[in-house]
Formats: sequence, structure tokens, C-alpha cells
Amino acid sequence: MLLSSQLFKDSFGTEDMRAVFADRRLIERYIEVEVALARAEARIGVIPASAAAAIADTARFDVLDMERLKRDTENVGYPILPLVEQLSQACGQDGGYLHWGATTQDIMDTAVILQLRDAFGLIERGLDTLRASLAKLAKQHRDTPMAGRTHLQHALPITFGFKAAIWLSMLDRHAARLKELRPRLLVGEFAGAAGTLASLGDKGLDVQAALMRELDLGIPAIAWHSARDNLVEAVQWLGLLTGSLGKMAQDIMLMMSTELGEAFEPFAQGRGASSTMPQKRNPISCEVISAAAKAVRQHCALMLDAMVQDFERATGPWQAEWIAIPESFVLSAGALEQANSAIGGLDVDSRRMARNLGMTQGLITAEAVMMALAPHTGRQAAHDIVYSACRTANTTGGHLADILAGDQRVSSHLDANRIKHLLDPGNYLGQAPQMVDRLLQQRC
Repeated sequence: MLLSSQLFKDSFGTEDMRAVFADRRLIERYIEVEVALARAEARIGVIPASAAAAIADTARFDVLDMERLKRDTENVGYPILPLVEQLSQACGQDGGYLHWGATTQDIMDTAVILQLRDAFGLIERGLDTLRASLAKLAKQHRDTPMAGRTHLQHALPITFGFKAAIWLSMLDRHAARLKELRPRLLVGEFAGAAGTLASLGDKGLDVQAALMRELDLGIPAIAWHSARDNLVEAVQWLGLLTGSLGKMAQDIMLMMSTELGEAFEPFAQGRGASSTMPQKRNPISCEVISAAAKAVRQHCALMLDAMVQDFERATGPWQAEWIAIPESFVLSAGALEQANSAIGGLDVDSRRMARNLGMTQGLITAEAVMMALAPHTGRQAAHDIVYSACRTANTTGGHLADILAGDQRVSSHLDANRIKHLLDPGNYLGQAPQMVDRLLQQRC
């Protein structure tokens, strides 16, 4: 109900993506395949050209009785037989050539591929927008220092541009994967009852090739009625995409926490508000992304399970795809829309980032002192000396610079000014800015 709910459907999906998988569009795709098949068969000489022309002129959604189609589909278990019956009646005598040599799954599988072509076009546009926003953030904040965190604790200084560039790198790889995936996915299915095209004799492969040219799809090397890795790969790609969006959302949600306050979803009057706490600014887009990503991951598992199909045509796993594919695409489109909203207007508080860098009074750059001391004492001894100083700082609340300067084992090698310089987070960003540059340059 969520994806069709008047309350929630536009939070967890988009109108454009829902339209791709709506009943009308799906049935129109079925009809498109049937008409293309008639044209292909006429071109090869399997059916009369006049019949193909009549089918093309008559077979359309508006001639259907949808209540009858619904009732008959529930009875038969599949929509193609009742659809062909209605279209054949509408086409009169020429309708006898409709669905010639095809089987139900040929039409449905090919229609799904046409749907996915449209769906991935929508996803790609949203992905390109998000990547552009992240590239802008990475460049803008190339040198904006902030605390890097491991195990939810301060680790070493990084820059916010570095973080944004890491997010971007994931999405760039997904874009590359999508480009690689398309030729494998956009291949139609037309193989007949058991996949051998037996009903068309020696014209089968010619008809198959002509049909795929009509639809601008790849020609299958062999039937894939029960070899579903292509569709599984498509949904797994969505799992990768939404997994990355979920990681970004997780980071932003944590950065929005009161204790950090380093970045926020864009402000809109009333968005993220609490019914009782006026101060709240909750991470709404990120919460939706996180939930959608979890749901898509479940569908990834369902699709993997549905790969295990019996013999040449499956008894059940095929229907599981009818659930997983549309919902995965709608949820992914919704998550991508929310991500574009959050990233496109992300409110970055660089002053708070700087303040958080200093909250541990030098501890975040303890490694810098250790590495500077190591040539004099050996690395392990330097580690133990600085480790002890860090424990003292934690216990007493003092600044690490003062504690280190008061330790003769350190001060005999590093003076106070040197220690202070080493503990400045801005001096220990490593190659983070340069890595941002490299990523952005490689994308050009």
C-alpha cells in the first residue's frame, strides 16, 4: 500500500517511475510487443502483410475491456491469453495472426525489458544530477577540515570535500556499471513454448531477429525463460545504488545530530518538525533513503532466490519477479529523488566542523606527534609515549600539547612550537585535497 498511498507515495517513489510500471503502461508494452511481432513476421513472410497492418491499426489499449481483462487474468493466472483474446476479437479475421508462434512469457519478458529501458533512463538522469551536486560539493569543500571518524570516534582530520568525493566515487562506479549492464539487459525474449522456436520451423531465428530490430533490443543468443541472471543483475544494481545512497544518508543523519551539527538537509518551513518539540529539525530525506535502501536489499535477496527455477519454464519464481522488480525501481527512484533534495541544498557548517576538530584538545592529531617522534625513539616507543600522554589528557582534561611538552622524552626532541604545529588539524590532512583533485580530474 505504501507505494500507492496518497500520503506516502511521493516520499518513497516518483510519479514518472510509477508510470513506467503502471498497469496501463505495462499493457501497452504487451501490445507493443505483439504488434512488433506481427510486423516482423510479415516482413519474413510468415503472416500476410495485410494482417500485420490491421493488427497495428487496431491493437491498442483503448479497445480493451479492463474489467474483463482483470477477471480473466485472475482466472488464467497470466494476462497474455486474455489480452490476446480481446485484441484478436477487435482485429476480426486478421486477429487470427496475432501472437503467432509466441508464448506468454515471450511477451511478458520482452515487455519487462522495455519497461527497464525506460526505468533506467529515469534513474540515470537522477544519478547524473546527484553526481554533479557531489562534484560541486567536493570542489567547494576541498580544503574544509573536519574530523574523520572511525568506530564513531575521532580518528584523523579529513576535509568535507574528501568525504563528498568518496560519496561521488561510489556513484561514478555505479554509473559505469550501468553502462556495462545495459547491453546484457536490453535483450528481448522470443523463443516459443520450450525455447526452441519449433512452431515457426526454419523461420524462427529470422522472426526473432526481425522482432528485436522492431523493438531496438538485442537479439538473445539462446532462450532465457528460466535463466534470469539478467533481471537479477538489474535489481542487484539498484541494491548497490541504494546501498550507497543509504551510506550517504547515514553520514548526513549522524552529522545532523545535536552533538555534531556539521551538515544539515536543506531547510524548508515545517520539514522535519516535531509535533511537540519546536526545536527539532529531523533528517527526513535521509530517513526515507535509509528505509527504501533496506527494502530494495530485501528484494535483491528475493530476486536471487527466484533465480533457482525448474527446467525450461518455472513454477513460481517468475511471479516473485513481478513483485520485486517494480517495487525496487520505484523505491530506488524515490531514494534518488530524496538524495538529490538533500545533497542539492546541503547546509554545511564549516565553523562547527572546526570546533569539533578541537573538542578533544589535540588528541585527533596525536598520530602526527608520534610519527615525528618515531625517528628519534623508534616507532613503538613513540607510540607508547604518545599513548600515555593521550590517556593523561583524557583523565585530566588537559591539552595534549601541554602534556607532551612536559614530557622530557618528547621535549628533548620536539619543542613546544613544533608540538603545537604538529597538533594543528589543518597541518595533518595528508593527501586528502589532492585526492579530491585527482578524482575530479579523472571524471573530466
